[in-house]
Amino acid sequence: MPRRVQANNKTQPHDADVAAYIEGIEHAGRREDAYLLLDMLGDITGEPARLWGPSIVGFGQYHYVYDSGREGDHFLTGFAPRKANMVVYVMPGFSAYGDLLDKLGKYKTGSSCLYLGRLGNVDTKVLRRLVDKSVKDMRRKYKA
Repeated sequence: MPRRVQANNKTQPHDADVAAYIEGIEHAGRREDAYLLLDMLGDITGEPARLWGPSIVGFGQYHYVYDSGREGDHFLTGFAPRKANMVVYVMPGFSAYGDLLDKLGKYKTGSSCLYLGRLGNVDTKVLRRLVDKSVKDMRRKYKA
């Protein structure tokens, strides 16, 4: 069995004021979307929002251990208001959610990043179902 090594993750939770962070978002539309996601993701997870690193609003937490022995903690889901897009974090990735993505609307994906221009360009009911399903999958996998 590999020796466990604590990951040196740059993205760590801290106790900064989430509302103050959101109020500081320059773009009014992105700020409005951030408040909608704050409510939606908090409702889905039942967890309070915490800032992770300088600019990610995360909800919940899980502990992972890779086969290599690397381990660490990460949020179950979250969002980050970026200049070009709002990023919603779908931690399991997207391979199991094609049916929902087909109904979502305008988006792009990275490995666990769902890039949205504005929430008005997507079906927020589908987004809610996608995030809810991903959080349940993470909780099942990591017993979080």
